[in-house]
Amino acid sequence: KRSNQDTTIPGFIRIVERVSWPALEWSALEDEGRNAAAVFYTKKDGEGGVEDTNFDPGYEPDWAVISTVKRDRVREHPPVKETSTSPIPVPFWSFSLPLSELYSLRRSRFSLGRNFLVFTSRGGHPLPPLHFHRGGTRELLRALQRYIILAPSPVDGRLFLAYAHDSGALSQSFDDLHLFDDGSSDLVSRFIQDPYATTFGGFSKVTNFFRGALRPPDSPFHPRGPQDHHGPPSADDEPGFELITCGVELGPKPDVTRGQPLDKWEEFLDPEGRVKDPQRIKELVFRGGITPSLRKDVWKFLLGFYPWNSTVKEREDILRMKTDEYFRMKVQWKSVSEEQEMRNSLLRGYRSLIERDVSRTDRHNTFFSGNDNPGLTLLNDVLMTYCMFNFDLGYVQGMSDLLAPLLFVTQNEVESFWCLTGFMEMVHQNFEESQEAMKQQLLQLSLLMKALDPELLDYLDSQDSGSLCFCFRWLLIWFKREFSFEDILSLWEVLWTRLPCENFHLLMAASILESQRGEFIGSDHDFNTILKHINELTMKLDLQTVLRGAESNYLQLACCKELPVKVQEVIGLYVPPSPDDETSPESESHETQQLLSQSQAAATETSQSSNSTAAAARPRPTYP
Repeated sequence: KRSNQDTTIPGFIRIVERVSWPALEWSALEDEGRNAAAVFYTKKDGEGGVEDTNFDPGYEPDWAVISTVKRDRVREHPPVKETSTSPIPVPFWSFSLPLSELYSLRRSRFSLGRNFLVFTSRGGHPLPPLHFHRGGTRELLRALQRYIILAPSPVDGRLFLAYAHDSGALSQSFDDLHLFDDGSSDLVSRFIQDPYATTFGGFSKVTNFFRGALRPPDSPFHPRGPQDHHGPPSADDEPGFELITCGVELGPKPDVTRGQPLDKWEEFLDPEGRVKDPQRIKELVFRGGITPSLRKDVWKFLLGFYPWNSTVKEREDILRMKTDEYFRMKVQWKSVSEEQEMRNSLLRGYRSLIERDVSRTDRHNTFFSGNDNPGLTLLNDVLMTYCMFNFDLGYVQGMSDLLAPLLFVTQNEVESFWCLTGFMEMVHQNFEESQEAMKQQLLQLSLLMKALDPELLDYLDSQDSGSLCFCFRWLLIWFKREFSFEDILSLWEVLWTRLPCENFHLLMAASILESQRGEFIGSDHDFNTILKHINELTMKLDLQTVLRGAESNYLQLACCKELPVKVQEVIGLYVPPSPDDETSPESESHETQQLLSQSQAAATETSQSSNSTAAAARPRPTYP
């Protein structure tokens, strides 16, 4: 993409096999309106240099190279508008560098805020910076790995040195090479590490920025003028774009259906009030949520206020004890005089921040709307009491968003407080000052996207959005501001089951990003417009569609036999091997295995009889 006609040149980069060493070549796109093909197969006919353009290699390689270059046809280049910054026609700026002369590769960032790759020869001469505006960097680096080894510089994390290797090393996987094991989100690191991305052969469209930085005709990179310039064949000579996959592939995404909400409770209790099958309750809640009338009872179990095996009598005792404990903590901050608070800047800061956040939390909901609303007072008091409960964390902006639905459902100050403490046990690290947990989750989301849709991640990375920082709010407060209030009640109870894994919220985020794939790929979005588009998704997402997509993502990953260990860890499938345990590292947890087996059983039932209904006592999840 050319953002400035005077400083950019659209073109093609390719690897051309020659008699001795292959070469890295860049040539300008002759006709800006031409959509040239991305894969080109050729065959050299003996020593005469005659080229058979109809050559079919007879197999589908994961990388196609040019074995010869047509020399029987010299193209007439159209005139190029000359400007003060570009007195030389575009074809003069083409270059060719033998890979044996490639010394290093550097990822650079210029003032335009875009990422560039800069290649340097062994003579110390840098090639013009190349910007991959439509993706393809991963594919180019994969191709380079067939001819050279790229090793990270010990002194510069953005610099990678090129070394020759023998043909036996060409078959090594990128995992075996361990080029970038630092766990960073570096763009080049993502491209090299990922063995699951799709790759395409031959030509990657790139943009060559900063025409003034291009080498003059006497450059050591063998620039070619019109008399010997060999640009890409015309669109009529080349086949269409072909996407070729290599390495480990994920299977197709399974179809997923949602179930009905849990609408019976008493039948799951024994005569003394114990929940007979907590796992079954979780499965039903995960599949379809909870009927509103039962939420107040079931949420207390999901959030740890009541143990699943407690009796009715024990729950009465727990409530009495928790009530006393809550009011003891509330008295602590209530009894602080104004004079004392003047000398307690921490408490004063918490009070000010809570008052500000409470005044703007869910004011559209009738429970919190209007002035002097008792719901706002309860919201304030519970949050202030939580500061007494957790001195180390105190209050952090966003916690009011977590409490409001709890208070709305329970309609009780004490119960909402203890439900909040249970919720915070799951997400408290999100609010820690270091933000390490949030950084880790964004990295884990990146790993999931790398496995699920590497092309989309590649595109986002090319627009400086590969860090996925625009997902920060999603993960911080579990999509509280992305869905309607009623949808959030349904979503959170699903997430509280911790099925099928504790990071199901990351699969939710991946599902949302994948749903926007058509909006991003092939568009002119930059960082700012991507951020704007993501923010505008608020209240426009369909919860059930996103949940189906997230579960489908999980099952697709779980069924992959060669899933990277890091991805297994994210979705809870990795079990570290131990001397006394013969469990495979790819073993699945009990809950995951049960979910998968139920899915298979349900799919079988569906295929046998589409009109049959599941047993009322234990309905199974269905996957048509």
